[in-house]
Parts: sequence; structure tokens; C-alpha cells
Amino acid sequence: MKYNLSEITAVIQDRRTIAPEFFSDRKVPREIVEKILNNAIWAPNHGMTQPWRFKVFMGDSIAKFGEAHAELYKASVNETDFDPGKYSKLKDRPLLSSVVIAICMKRNEAGKIPEIEEVEAVACAVQNMYLTCTAYGLASYWGSGGMTYSEGMKEYLGLGAQDKCLGFFYIGYPKGEWPKGQRRPIEYVTEWME
Repeated sequence: MKYNLSEITAVIQDRRTIAPEFFSDRKVPREIVEKILNNAIWAPNHGMTQPWRFKVFMGDSIAKFGEAHAELYKASVNETDFDPGKYSKLKDRPLLSSVVIAICMKRNEAGKIPEIEEVEAVACAVQNMYLTCTAYGLASYWGSGGMTYSEGMKEYLGLGAQDKCLGFFYIGYPKGEWPKGQRRPIEYVTEWME
């Protein structure tokens, strides 16, 4: 065997989605963030389009991102539908993270690859990010709420007309025990065609 399958399996099975509310105040060094992103770009992608794009918010830019996200929400709803709790969550939740990464998809200009395949490639990149975070003992969370899919967010992130924001990846150190997980056995989700 080329690699230690036990360790690879352990990292895959230990991966968890941990919300920023369960992050500690400890800051993640930039060098680790760079490693996470370097592993992300090794995801499979049809036609080598490499559609992933990352906008990394660290330090003071996290608060600016939270404010911008909340203001985009406020501008998108009328006064009657405005939810102050949602506004506060969009503004304050990023502050719980050491790093917030906007996960974006750059559409192949030739359009030869179906858009869904570009989105799937970016999702594979995010899985690489999750696994790398797990290996480092970092908590991570991919969220797509708020104004993620809005034109306003695309504009804020400087994306092109055919590009997409696919969510935000929050990274921090966990402030508690690593959560346990479970999955249904493969018998429930697999049909063998022999």
C-alpha cells in the first residue's frame, strides 16, 4: 500500500462541521491557512479549469466583512421583513473566527465544462480544506446562509457575471472536545449491480 490507509480513514471519519460559536479565541497562523489552501487546489476538476477562488479575511478585515454582509442583508429587505437578530448574526458571527474564507467559483470563459461540474470541483476543494483542518486539529464550518448567493455579495467580492460565491469557510481552534459523529452503514445507501 502506498499510504497509511488507517490514518487517511481516521482523518476522513474524524472530520466535523464545527460552528464558529464553538471556536476558541486562539488565532490560526497564516502559514497554516496557506497549507489549507494549497491542499484545496489539488481537488479534481474536469478539463483542469481549476475554478476555485478564495478571498481570505483575517485580522481587521473579518469585522469589515461582517459589517458588509449585514448591510447587504439590510439593503435587500424592506423594513417590515428586516430581522435584527439575523442582521446581528451576519455582522457578529465572523468575529468568532480566526479566519473566514469566501469560497468562490470562477466560471470557465469558454463554457466547455458544465457549470455544475465547476461547482462540484469547488466542493471537492472545500472537502480538502475540511480534511486539512481536521489533520491540524482545527474546527471548520462551511456556511452558505445570509447573502451568499446574492448579486450584492458577488459585487462585494469582485466576482464576474458568470462567477458564484458558494459560501464562507470559517476556521478556528475548537474550544471544547472534538464532537463525535456517526453515519448509516453503506448497506442503507448502496445498491450493488453485479
